[in-house]
Amino acid sequence: MSAGHIDLLIHDVAVWTPDGPVMDGAVAISGGCIHRVGAASDIADWPEPAQRLDGEGMLLLPGMVNTHTHGAMSIFRGAADDLDLDKWLNKHIFPAEARFAGRETVYWGTLLSCAEMLKAGVTTFCDGYFFEDAAAEAANRAGLRAVMGQGIIDFPSPDSPDPSRALETARQFLDRWKDHPKVKASVFCHAPYTCSPETLVKSHALARERNALFQIHLAESPGEAEQIRGRYGLTPGRHLHRLGVLGPGTLAVHCVHLDDEEMDLLASSGTGVSHTPESNMKLASGVAPVPEMLRRGIAVGLGTDGPASNNDQDLFGEMRSAALLHKVHCMDPTVMNASVVLDMATRGGARALGMEGEIGAIAPGLRADLVLVNLDRPHLTPLYNIPSQMVYAASGADVHTVLVDGEILLRNRRFVHLDVEEIMGRVGEIAGKVKEFLVKGS
Repeated sequence: MSAGHIDLLIHDVAVWTPDGPVMDGAVAISGGCIHRVGAASDIADWPEPAQRLDGEGMLLLPGMVNTHTHGAMSIFRGAADDLDLDKWLNKHIFPAEARFAGRETVYWGTLLSCAEMLKAGVTTFCDGYFFEDAAAEAANRAGLRAVMGQGIIDFPSPDSPDPSRALETARQFLDRWKDHPKVKASVFCHAPYTCSPETLVKSHALARERNALFQIHLAESPGEAEQIRGRYGLTPGRHLHRLGVLGPGTLAVHCVHLDDEEMDLLASSGTGVSHTPESNMKLASGVAPVPEMLRRGIAVGLGTDGPASNNDQDLFGEMRSAALLHKVHCMDPTVMNASVVLDMATRGGARALGMEGEIGAIAPGLRADLVLVNLDRPHLTPLYNIPSQMVYAASGADVHTVLVDGEILLRNRRFVHLDVEEIMGRVGEIAGKVKEFLVKGS
């Protein structure tokens, strides 16, 4: 990054920085990174930029970080709703995946999710599924920053009919994407109840060997807790602790049914957590003890979960749900205040993924993953408090422009590179076959 070169200058914009707002601000971008942040009145002394972007009437936020989704499952959006987790997963989703999950469906389903997330201001997402190589190709085409987890499970899966080969599939996936600048390969063990202790230990060892994130669903439902106690005599959190798979490179997803000691184990080990309130509410899984996790210093980010169990990937909506859910659950309007929740969707998500020094804030040296939100809207007027407005009033539909690595991917709500009509058309063709399958099976 040259000290005297600016690729893009965003000026006359309200900027949300780690130190609070700069209401008439400017941000200079060079080499895909944030070069300078200051007041618009200072830019006369800055080098002349190659391009300018007028931010009048807008707010510049750090790109949103979606810490948990299964992007390819957009092909199953709305196909099996209003069910508990066990019936939803075993009676509907697993059979549908066995029939339809393949390279092509995963590619187009993930690409549709990338388009949806971009329109809602997500610049980084953490994914886990089968045929994850195809999902990574979709993320790469979309231009998003992504952590892509190759799924591992202890029964025949769409991309590993022989479960004993699943670990080798993950190893090959890690090798193929190890040097990519924006797509980070990771390992995703589905859950403690679908993966044996041996599988968990070996998968975690592979992730540590390759310096990759280890992802796992943890303590999502009361049924999971009962299964793990019955098999191993321990709660899910203690089970993973005993196996040695908690730690700074582990992301535990959901974490709904944890007791105080289990939360202490997550905190002391440095394990990150993805909180998915809307999916947990929709499946009636319960309410994760997020305020208690935050008090312990656990890195907690927000996730939407997959489009089949949410059913959208709007992290603005997730922020609002997280804030309101915990207030009513705790019967305390002061918990999960707007600043805390906005931080969870940005810097907290980066911290949970082990990317805090790379993304999640608007500060010099970090990647230029940025979102312009249009403030000139009736429901965003007047503006007294930025976090409050973003959490309680804004939605993904207010996103105007999105940049990743300083490259504009969405401008004035129009995709710069993606052909969204083609993407929706391809997913529509897949959905026609899924619908026929579901009707026959009903």
